[in-house]
Amino acid sequence: MSIDKKHRITYFPEATIEGISLPARFTFPFYYEPHALAHIAAKELQQYLDAQTHLDHNFGLHTDQDGMAIGKMFGVLVVQDVAGRLGYLSAFSGKLANSNDHPLFVPPVFDMLAGNSFFLQGIVHINSVNDRVKAIEADDHYRQLKTDLDRGTIQSREEIAAFRTQLQVNRAHRKQVRIAQKPLLTPTDYDALEARLVKQSLHDKHQLNVLISQWEQALEALHTAIAPYEVELEALKNERKDRSADLQQQLFIQYSFLNKDGIFKSLHEIFSETAFGKPPAGAGECATPKLLQYAFVHGYKPLAMAEFWWGASPKSEIRKHQQYYPACTGKCKPILAHMLEGIPLDDNPLLRVPEAGRELEIVYEDESLVVVNKPAGLLSVPGVNIKESVYTRLKDIWTATEPLIVHRLDMDTSGLLVVAKTPQAHRHIQRQFLKGTVRKRYRALLSKVLESSEGEISLPLTADLYNRPRQLVCFKTGRKSITRWKVTTRYHDTTKVDFWPLTGRTHQLRMHSAHELGLNAPIVGDDLYGTVSTRMCLHAATLEFIHPKTKETVSFTAGEDF
Repeated sequence: MSIDKKHRITYFPEATIEGISLPARFTFPFYYEPHALAHIAAKELQQYLDAQTHLDHNFGLHTDQDGMAIGKMFGVLVVQDVAGRLGYLSAFSGKLANSNDHPLFVPPVFDMLAGNSFFLQGIVHINSVNDRVKAIEADDHYRQLKTDLDRGTIQSREEIAAFRTQLQVNRAHRKQVRIAQKPLLTPTDYDALEARLVKQSLHDKHQLNVLISQWEQALEALHTAIAPYEVELEALKNERKDRSADLQQQLFIQYSFLNKDGIFKSLHEIFSETAFGKPPAGAGECATPKLLQYAFVHGYKPLAMAEFWWGASPKSEIRKHQQYYPACTGKCKPILAHMLEGIPLDDNPLLRVPEAGRELEIVYEDESLVVVNKPAGLLSVPGVNIKESVYTRLKDIWTATEPLIVHRLDMDTSGLLVVAKTPQAHRHIQRQFLKGTVRKRYRALLSKVLESSEGEISLPLTADLYNRPRQLVCFKTGRKSITRWKVTTRYHDTTKVDFWPLTGRTHQLRMHSAHELGLNAPIVGDDLYGTVSTRMCLHAATLEFIHPKTKETVSFTAGEDF
């Protein structure tokens, strides 16, 4: 390993890369198998991380380290320098050991932590405002006034409500008096009684108005005493909001990204054209944009990239130690669209037309529905870029019938799918899916040997908004997802299991398999939460529901091919 510390490039020894051809096109960042050169670079960087002792960062790989365990995404970029020599650049996402300055790694596009930077100065001002806000909120007199106001507000409501209730009782009593006395009194005496009762009613109303007025005056006095504090707090919070917005806008301008043609675009320009409208938090801090920026600035030609996770898995998303991952879509995709403009990329594997020559297997068909055994790699319905699907194939077969898709399977999941032929059948079966009465069994091959033989998994899942279609585990906003499972066969380094999903969340079985709070064993071939293989080994094996016409239970089974 030969490291040019001044230019932060690590050159490959000739013997290490002898016989390896250069990539014809740059890596497609969002779905890839690392090129051989990128793989060598990543392994060298991992060896460095494994051996280093100077980084004051707890990756969660050793139990004797202090501080919170935080895994980190690292990236390598294979480049050719101006002299034609091959090497690679290294980077990490975000900060490392609370710093951006590490000699082996390329710097950020903009270093917020640099001494006397406008960012640090801005943070000082914002922190000063925060301190003033905290000081007011902690003031004993202000807190006592707020307590008195809260208590007074509650007490006033209770007393006024109680008095109104008493007035209702008084009103009912007067009504009973009128009813009881009218037959017994002369008109003159009844008029006198009515006058006394009206006087009592007016007195009650006056007392209510007095009570309301007293409380209004008392509460108004408290509001008046609190007002100077509240006015100052509101002014400080508005100042903090304005300063934060100005600081963020300056950051958006400073984060300016370069491409091979020497064209700069700021974060604001890049994300103003997206659905987000503005950059999400952390945009531009990922490894790949840092690497490309450094390469373009120094005249290096990018050849291939790879990113991998190093350290303990996070609690929310699926990240495994030393495993390769694509660039994120929400934060990086708009940036990389600019940075890689004009650079030939590998084909996007997600745009392949899979299983084009394979016929769709019909398991059962009658006048109401059809059950098909969907091959892995075929969409259930047409996508944005790929039209080939179960729907289009059935449409080609049924020239006079519109296929009505009741439910879907992931593109890479094989197995049983029911499609209705009539609106009545569609409504009937779809209602069963919505009620959760359809019985489904999946079979999967998991990437390690499980110790337990069966169990139940319950995890709250939510969409990863900045990295679709990936899902996250979130105990605050996630929706409940439950799966029962049971081992069917154990092999040397894999396990075949049956899954019974009791809920129907997106990627439920894939998340329950891969997440450390689930089985911690990604499905073999799961390219989102595990590692790429010839296919994802997940199969919808059994489907059972009530036939919409006969009203009898029908059950179908299809064997897996893995």
